[in-house]
Amino acid sequence: MINDIHRLDAEVRLRPVTPADAASLAVSLTRSRAYLRPWEPVRPDAFYTEQGQRERLAAILAERDEGRVMPWVLADEQDRAVGAFTLSGIVLGVFRSAVLGYWVDVEHAGRGLATAAVERICELARDGLGLHRVEAGTVLDNVASQRVLAKCGFEQYGMAPRYLHINGEWRDHRLFQRILHDGGLTGANG
Repeated sequence: MINDIHRLDAEVRLRPVTPADAASLAVSLTRSRAYLRPWEPVRPDAFYTEQGQRERLAAILAERDEGRVMPWVLADEQDRAVGAFTLSGIVLGVFRSAVLGYWVDVEHAGRGLATAAVERICELARDGLGLHRVEAGTVLDNVASQRVLAKCGFEQYGMAPRYLHINGEWRDHRLFQRILHDGGLTGANG
């Protein structure tokens, strides 16, 4: 289930990231650099290269193998990555929570793909990972991302002053969470 491919529309699927995605991620991130700038940290130019993405993916996949991260990409009809979604900071035991982060290529924005992917990831977090809660944060003026989260059942639960260093400055964030289920979990001790 977690490692399955999930169709989001006629052209785009959500699937686990692989090392082979480095080239298309570099292209997509480069194309979307100005579009994403208000919501992203300042990144070195090497981040936008295939080698930079290869190194980043190696680190993410190592964290995935340790159970701390679950990364996916949006893949177009040619199987090129045109967005990324990540559950990070995965904690099991009595907390059973993770942090969601995502971006969508500028050429695919505004089509409802982020909403469809976030909804599917919440299902996978609940049913595949046994998580109780997913949280996300947005800078105050990222209204589009806030709408995605609201459509997917996230509720704002707080405000974090100077939370993350985004686009060259410490930015305040709205904090959101979605409770995935309130029932007990069998075998949730680990």
